[in-house]
Amino acid sequence: MSLTGKHNFGTIGETRVTFVEKKVSALRKDFLKSLLALNGFDVIVEEEPRKTEEDLQLYTVAVTDMTFNPTVWVFERRLKTPEGHKVTQDYWNQLSTETNPHYWNNN
Repeated sequence: MSLTGKHNFGTIGETRVTFVEKKVSALRKDFLKSLLALNGFDVIVEEEPRKTEEDLQLYTVAVTDMTFNPTVWVFERRLKTPEGHKVTQDYWNQLSTETNPHYWNNN
């Protein structure tokens, strides 16, 4: 769930994609899919193969924009929330709904 700085790309089916996150839960998949679609990206979701039927279903989330790098877009504040605020690292990681522009707390 963390922003790594790497630009991971590959293919899903016949489509070239930039991987946003791999092996995420259904809740995380839904969050990323809605956030990225809101910001104008074509999102592709692929189910990860499960070893057994009892295993939790995990997903890979990707976008068709080959120039998209999640770390760059979050730290350059180019993504918007549904309310129109800029996405912060904590918002991206679903740790907070706070969109205060500071990445640190100087209390």
